[in-house]
Order: sequence, then C-alpha cells, then structure tokens
Amino acid sequence: MMEVSLGQKQKHHEFTLLSFSLLPSSSSPSCSSAVACFSTECGATKLQFHQKSESAEVVHVDISTAQLFKLGPVKSVCISESSEGNRMVKSYSRGITLRFRTEDESKAFHCAFEQWKSKAVDASAGACLENGKVVTSKSKFDSKVEAASAKMYFHYYGQLLHQQNMLQDYVRTGTYYAAVIENRTDFIGRVVVDVGAGSGILSLFAAQAGAKHVYAVEASEMAEYAQKLIAGNPSLAQRITVIKGKVEEVELPEKADILISEPMGTLLVNERMLESYVIARDRFLVPKGKMFPTIGRIHMAPFSDEYLYVEVANKALFWQQQNYFGVDLTSLYGSAFQGYFSQPVVDAFDPRLLVSPAISHTIDFTSVKEEELYEIDIPLSFIASGGTRVHGLACWFDVLFNGSTVQRWLTTAPGSPTTHWYQLRCILSQPIYVMAGQEITGRFHMVAHNAQSYTIYLTMSAKMYGAGADQGGILQTSSCKFDLKEPYYRMSQPQAYTWSQDQQPHQLGHAQEADLAVEVELA
Repeated sequence: MMEVSLGQKQKHHEFTLLSFSLLPSSSSPSCSSAVACFSTECGATKLQFHQKSESAEVVHVDISTAQLFKLGPVKSVCISESSEGNRMVKSYSRGITLRFRTEDESKAFHCAFEQWKSKAVDASAGACLENGKVVTSKSKFDSKVEAASAKMYFHYYGQLLHQQNMLQDYVRTGTYYAAVIENRTDFIGRVVVDVGAGSGILSLFAAQAGAKHVYAVEASEMAEYAQKLIAGNPSLAQRITVIKGKVEEVELPEKADILISEPMGTLLVNERMLESYVIARDRFLVPKGKMFPTIGRIHMAPFSDEYLYVEVANKALFWQQQNYFGVDLTSLYGSAFQGYFSQPVVDAFDPRLLVSPAISHTIDFTSVKEEELYEIDIPLSFIASGGTRVHGLACWFDVLFNGSTVQRWLTTAPGSPTTHWYQLRCILSQPIYVMAGQEITGRFHMVAHNAQSYTIYLTMSAKMYGAGADQGGILQTSSCKFDLKEPYYRMSQPQAYTWSQDQQPHQLGHAQEADLAVEVELA
C-alpha cells in the first residue's frame, strides 16, 4: 500500500489487494495479487482495479456514485454504476468483490474510499461560482421529512430496547416467521431485500427459508447491531449483507425477487414508512416480484365509551381553576379541552363497544403509487345497531402475506391477541346520538405532513331516520382534527369475556378476508 496523505496536491493513491472479482461470477477469484488505484486526472477523480500483470484488463469505477460495503474483516463489495450502450441508462447490476491481505488494509481502503468519494462528490456538486458551489438537491426522503423528525426517528429505532419491544410482540414476530417459513417456495434460491431491517430478524428468517442472498437495508445505527446479530449466526450470515442507508438512496448489485419489511405504524400509515416500502418496490423489485406483506387494510367503526370520553374531558378541568396561586386559568380552558380531544387514543378495547359493523379501506402495496399515500380520503357509512351516544371512530388494521403456499394475516383487531400497535380511537369532542337502524355518515381524511405522520380530519353525522328518512337530511354533525404523531397512549387492556353462542364479533371483519382475496385476485 502506498502511504500518501490525501491532501490538496495528491494525484495518486494505490492499494494492494489479495484479489478482486466481478459479480455475478461463477468462477473463483484469481489468487494473484491485484491493485486498487485512486487517481485524479484533469480534475476528475477515478478508481481503477486491475491484476498485477501487464495484460490485465482495467476495471473503471465512477467513485462519485459507487457504494462500498463490508462483508467481513477482509472482504468487501463495491457496487458501481455502469451504462448500457449510448443511451447511458443507469444500471447497478455490477458489483466487485474485494479481498484484502489484512484487516488493517481493509480499514485503510474504506477510509480512503470515503475521502476520495467526498472529493469526487464535491467536484460534481455543481459549477464553481464566485461564492461557492451549487448545492446538490436533497434525496427524496430528505425533501419530504423535516430533519428533526428524521433524527428522532432513526435515534428511536437505533436503540436495542425499542427493537426488543417489537421482537417481544410475539403475535407480530410469530406471524412474520410463520408467513416466511410456510412459504419456503417463495424464498428458496431467491434474492431478498429487507426494507428497514432493524435488528435483522426478518433477514434471518428469509435466510432460514432458503434465500439465495438477503440485502438488509437499515438507515439507523441499528445496522451495526444487525451486523453483530447476523454474524452471530454464521450458518446464515454468509447469505446476508447489511447495508446502512435509506432505501431512497442506497444502490444494490442486483434486483430482488421478493421484498420483506415491517413498514406498519399506528393506524398502518403512521411514520410514513409505507412510502419507503413502495419506493423500494419501484427501485429494487423485479416485475411481478412478491412483497411480504402484500396488502394492508384499515378498519373503522363508530364506538360508544362513556368512561373514555369522561376521562379525556376531565383532563382539562385543571384549567377551570379561578384561583391558582392567585391566577385565573379559565381563559385557557377551551383551548386545553380541544387540545386533549386532538389526541387519538391508543389502547386495547372491548369490541362490544362498537355500535355497527366495520368498514375497511384497502391499500395494495404491489400497485399503490407513493403519491397516493400522501392523502387518504375515506367516506364513512354505518348503520347503528342500537340507540346510544357515539363518542367517535375506532380504527385498527391488518396485513396479508400472500404466499404461494399459505396466505397468512396479521391483525390488530379488538378481541384478537393484543399487539404493540394496539388499536386507535378518535374521540369527538361533541358526541352524537343515534337510534337503532339510523345511518351514520361522514369522512375520515388523512393528510401526510413532514413530521412523518398524518393530520386526521374526522366528521361524523347522524342522518334522519324513520318516516321521511329517504328524503335525506342531517340531524347532528360533529367534527374534530387529530395529530396522529401525538397520540394519548392509554394502553389499558380490556377485561376478559366469553362470547355467547348467539353473539358474534361481527366487528372484527375476519369474514371479509376470503371475499377480499377473491375481489383483488391476488396471485
């Protein structure tokens, strides 16, 4: 290795490799030593690989777009951009496997690579102007997510205690395991991309099911823990590559036959990771490739819960004090009251609180466009099963793993085993009264914002009933605005109960699953 500091005047930096080989390659790498050379010519930064022989072909790499990943202490892979013909169509199907003589030389090469890459990117960032350079545009992720939200998001998922919370959700983890292992035919010999890999557990499941290779893409610091966990399972580790970065930005050496991910947040869409899942589909998945999960459904039904309504309303009573250390707080009572009712409630509730069968909104992950997730508008229509006070709208979700062998659902429905997602309820600050058979209409409108969540606009109305109802008309209307990013985590567990023979949980929507599979004609 030529020891040259990377300074202003440096034009050449050479490393000796044990070997290198192009991917995909069926032949073993040459045992003869090779050379990796960084250089600058006419202001352009270059990276070249060649064997130590005069007749050896030189492999050129555009370092400004290349990616370098560690596969082991002395083994790495460099993924580079190539072109097809004169059309200059970008392709990332070429990878170069590098083997170093020692771990120290591997580290030195990685350090030099980052320095030279930074230099190349700076040179291509834009034309030199009097006051500097043109700033490069933000990535797709950065352009729609505020920096503070992204920082907190990746910090949260970069901690083992939060990964443990998800791993200990045995409904979640067990369903994923069963969906993968029971559908081995979808994984055997296939290339898999794990989108937002977290601890790497889904990558390990895919490898257990016989995947040819798994690329575990994780943007947070959890990528380092995932690497450790995977390395601790050596029989699987040789078929898994951890790539630290956002799916919107990283490049892969080959296309995937199947994507696997856990992109669901509260109410399915919170955290807006579904968009990254869809972007990964468009960037990495082969045509007609499979996605685990395949579809998601948001279920909604009106509910009546006097205890919950009083609990939330009573929180604002603090602001009704007229002599709080000599201060009258009552001028802020109205704002505080509305503030508490702007928080969706996250907890587990008894499905008998629902006052009508649920309706559902389906999102097909294999075909939905990213932009369609920016705004979700769902019309509401229910028939009240009895006379009661409706306090708001209850919501939950489920997802389908549409395997070739087994179709498996993961549900967060009330009455089912509780998951770490629980259920969500939007409470109306002004409840509405309904009679049995009366129609409840409204709108559930979600608009994405740059804090990786949604603003929810809910309107519920009780329509006329009885004689003359067919002429239409609204008796009562109540509307509220909620921030899905700031829920009230109540986390109470419903009391255990037993269904009587003539009482069925019509709200859960399980009977709709077979009909849905037929309707969407999932392959």
